[in-house]
Amino acid sequence: MKAVLGIGTNIGDRKKNIENAVSSLNLLAKTKVCEISRVYETQPWGYKEQPSFYNCAVLVETGLSAGALLGACLGIEAGMGRIREFKNGPRIIDIDILLIENFKSSGEELTVPHKFILQRDFVLIPLHDLFPENIAFGFDFSTAFESADRSKIEVIL
Repeated sequence: MKAVLGIGTNIGDRKKNIENAVSSLNLLAKTKVCEISRVYETQPWGYKEQPSFYNCAVLVETGLSAGALLGACLGIEAGMGRIREFKNGPRIIDIDILLIENFKSSGEELTVPHKFILQRDFVLIPLHDLFPENIAFGFDFSTAFESADRSKIEVIL
């Protein structure tokens, strides 16, 4: 199956953190990173009193189940030193499952499509890099993308 992951970081060497996360995804069993969006510097969402983020979206192909992919992403975060002090706080790395081809879930552990995908400009803009028609696996994000505020989002890489 194919999945789109959102990666964000605002602690330490943000560029290296994204590179390490992508490398770690490529090391997962039955998983290959197929495409990476540009990397954007974005303002914090939720808790505002923290450094700006680097964000990107990654398209992966995986033989893992959705639950196993979630566990792997959480494992990568832990391995990179992520500490969850409070909701939306600073983080060395954050890997969110945004979309999975032919899969939907609204569970407590995993909601796909991600429940805030249409409200986060820092997700929509990298997602557009991967899906320029603004439809990913049948999920239409065109209206949200068109109204996204690009004024505080800068291309880094």
